[in-house]
Amino acid sequence: MGHRKRYSTIFKFLIISIFFSIIAWSGYYLILFDVSYLKTKNPEKTSFMEYREKQWKRQGRKVNVEKRWVPISAISPYLVKAVIIAEDDKFWSHKGFDFEAIQKAIEKDIKEGRLKFGGSTITQQLAKNLFLTPTKNPIRKIKEAIITWKLEKTLSKKRILELYLNVAEWGVGIFGAEAASIRHYGKASLDLDPMEAARLAAVLPNPIKYRIDGKSRYVEKRAQIIYEIMVKRGIVVPEYEDVIKDKSETNDL
Repeated sequence: MGHRKRYSTIFKFLIISIFFSIIAWSGYYLILFDVSYLKTKNPEKTSFMEYREKQWKRQGRKVNVEKRWVPISAISPYLVKAVIIAEDDKFWSHKGFDFEAIQKAIEKDIKEGRLKFGGSTITQQLAKNLFLTPTKNPIRKIKEAIITWKLEKTLSKKRILELYLNVAEWGVGIFGAEAASIRHYGKASLDLDPMEAARLAAVLPNPIKYRIDGKSRYVEKRAQIIYEIMVKRGIVVPEYEDVIKDKSETNDL
């Protein structure tokens, strides 16, 4: 009985310690954590980039980080809209969290018997990329939620999107739309056509696993869906795009 009582006391102490640690972390992120500098300053390196660099070092890999910052006005509107369609279709209307998507993700996790935490918005992904790591645990999700709330409260939607498009991972060592466009298509992100934009958006769930070169059936199928949504919404007018493409090919000749 003495041993049980002692273990029970230790267990209670651990639970209380964890509880107060969570309160302390939450208080820090709510009160002291500052994101206001992001209104005008572009981050040189993100927490996610540092995480990748440490990962490559452990694996004995030498990978150079490719990133080129560009304002959102220098990114193709097709890519901007394709990314929103693919990653966070309610971006302009929510306050940082898509509760319907979170509920569906939780229900899926319960059904599959796992704890993956899905339904992340673009703002949540930005919070993770800038300040956290891909580690999946409740403590990190609390930090992510608080930072997400602060980003939405402090920055404009346009600035959040601009930051995300410049720090998102698009392949091994490739960060941001401009670096991704140059690496995969040999041109500036402003010059991407609708299908190229759709393919780039299609790999975002896992840019290390999925390929953009047309060899991935998943990417091609997902890109086609994104493209068709853009057509339905009037973002892309196929006949016009064909004319522009024909003109471009003629000029190349």
